[in-house]
Amino acid sequence: MTACLLGFLAIFAMMALRIPIAVAMGVVGFAGLALLRNWNVAVASTLEVVKSTGFSYTLSVVPLFILMGNLTARAGMARELFDLARSFIGHFRGGLAMATVGACAGFGAICGSSIATAATMAKVAYPAMKDMGYSDELSTGAISSGGTLGILIPPSTVMVIYGIMTETSIGKLFAAGIIPGILMTLMLCLAVLYIVWRNPAAGAASERQTRGQRLRALREIWGVVLLFGLVMGGIYGGLFTATEGAGFGAFGAFVFALSRRVLTMRVLGEILSESARTTAMLFTILMGALIFGNFVNFTGMPDALKEFVQQFGVHPIMVIVAICVIYVVLGTAMEELSMILLTVPVFFPLVTQLGFDPHWFGVLIVTVVMIGLISPPVGMNLFVLTSLLPKVSLETVFRGVWPFLWAQLACLALLIAFPGIALYILQFMK
Repeated sequence: MTACLLGFLAIFAMMALRIPIAVAMGVVGFAGLALLRNWNVAVASTLEVVKSTGFSYTLSVVPLFILMGNLTARAGMARELFDLARSFIGHFRGGLAMATVGACAGFGAICGSSIATAATMAKVAYPAMKDMGYSDELSTGAISSGGTLGILIPPSTVMVIYGIMTETSIGKLFAAGIIPGILMTLMLCLAVLYIVWRNPAAGAASERQTRGQRLRALREIWGVVLLFGLVMGGIYGGLFTATEGAGFGAFGAFVFALSRRVLTMRVLGEILSESARTTAMLFTILMGALIFGNFVNFTGMPDALKEFVQQFGVHPIMVIVAICVIYVVLGTAMEELSMILLTVPVFFPLVTQLGFDPHWFGVLIVTVVMIGLISPPVGMNLFVLTSLLPKVSLETVFRGVWPFLWAQLACLALLIAFPGIALYILQFMK
């Protein structure tokens, strides 16, 4: 256990020196194996990780879902989802903020990325809320927190990474995220209602839409429904695997974008380039995490941690609570994906040995990552908004996100107390 703890300290020290987390994890994992065994073992293990990761068929789901998300973002689906939600609930006080959360949930169902969802909705929803006199605190809070739904509602890139690292069914992870995703959406809408109850001027009601306008908004989202039904319906129905579903989704998004005449050679090149950069970043971090994970497993840290817990007779659910607290604290100062890749090799064996369902734990992991994405001082979604909305100060964004942060913590507590929320749908999967 001592060697593993020293390894973590070395990684944090390298991060403090602004060394990329992928490099830090890879170097510490390689050096740790070399010191505990020998250099030949370290070289062989590292080469095997690089080869298996780079040529993994299962991992091809990552670039395909990233490509699908980039294509749908360029096709304008986010605006259609926002217009639909706005037509039905925009006339309530705070309605545009709730419509933003709902649109984020819908866009997350075809995107899979929190940052992309927040960035897209900032361009779509913020101008509309600004025109209606919404406070910047409420507007940015709804966008940043709603953006986190992109990694809980399937398909989710984070769930894919978790599933690959833990050898857990990606299709079942996606299914486990549906009800929690709906619950989180409702909790964020309740946060909006609380804000406008405390300060009615924060979110004025807009004009009620006519029945014809609502029907027109419903007709315009056929592409979103078709794409989600094709991908998720095929996976849940057992027609194809998650990787095959991602391929169908990417192709469907390409056809949809092409039919809307938004794809030029320049735009297509930008989409492919952006997807390639994101994929390369994720694969590099994943390789570093797997190298470090081999080192962690060799030190016997998971077994030692289990014995430590059993020694004090702690109730298993308190172990889960402690793990979630650790993740929330780490999320305030650490990039979320790196945090998962760094800690899952330690916590996952302990959780499964205590008898907890790995799919449920995966949903908890994603939920605490969502909290980290909007937790000051380094929540990624907060900085995405400040970069896209330069007239809004970072202090304003920080103030606006707190009610939504408490709503997410309440949702996390419900998921811990009632695991069936995440596991209910799994019994119907083929």
